[in-house]
Amino acid sequence: MCRWAAYLGKPIYIEEIVASPRHSLIEQSQAASECKTSVNGDGFGLAWYGERPEPGLYRDILPAWSDCNLRHIARQVRSPLFLAHVRASTGTPTNRQNCHPFVNGQWTFMHNGQIGGYAQLRRALEEKLSDGFYHARSGSTDSELLFLLALQAGLENGPGNALMRAVETVLETAQRLGVPPHVRLTAALSNGRELHAVRYSTDDICPTLYVSRAAIGDGWCLVSEPLDSQDGKWTGVEPGSFLTIRDGSLHREPFGRQAADSGKSYPLAGRAA
Repeated sequence: MCRWAAYLGKPIYIEEIVASPRHSLIEQSQAASECKTSVNGDGFGLAWYGERPEPGLYRDILPAWSDCNLRHIARQVRSPLFLAHVRASTGTPTNRQNCHPFVNGQWTFMHNGQIGGYAQLRRALEEKLSDGFYHARSGSTDSELLFLLALQAGLENGPGNALMRAVETVLETAQRLGVPPHVRLTAALSNGRELHAVRYSTDDICPTLYVSRAAIGDGWCLVSEPLDSQDGKWTGVEPGSFLTIRDGSLHREPFGRQAADSGKSYPLAGRAA
């Protein structure tokens, strides 16, 4: 499992989330407290928005704690909207193309979780991609593939519905191939104007997600686990939730509705991990 953090609000220096807090993202890369894997040393990445529509992107395969460039960049770059991620691989190689966040046009996506049976499903799922999205794929992770499936499903027109359609594609493909359907999905994504996040799982182990309006700067912060000991500032997000932050407000809607509406039954999670 991985750890990540995202921010939307008045501009702050990236270090205020990545490096400065007691339990910063760099600290979580070597001592995470709310996931099975306490060390997340298989690379890291930053994506930030500024004056141009497309985000800046910096990724490397070094552990976050050992890359001095990361601290320098985080200290100097100031942004109103950014996503940061430290990776613990679930089986795919450690290279830059597999480090989160992933970027396509104005969209940025990062993920903590997994597609169960991915090795058996990968070929069939990649065949679901159009030529354009297939050729946009630069890595080999299940996370990037899920992102591209969501883009293909209409992420720009309805992020929650598009991401759910991508999940349904995974589950339907797994059932067709006789692979136990299994998705754990705690992700953040943005188009440079809004920040979205989802917490969902098809079993009872759902990766953690917290939100705060008061913990960092003058804006909203989403994290895998709190950045400091003042837990009262952080609210745990319920499984089966899709969040949207826009115009300074947080909106929540259920995630999994389309599966229920179509008569399918994919259970939501009930226990954090």
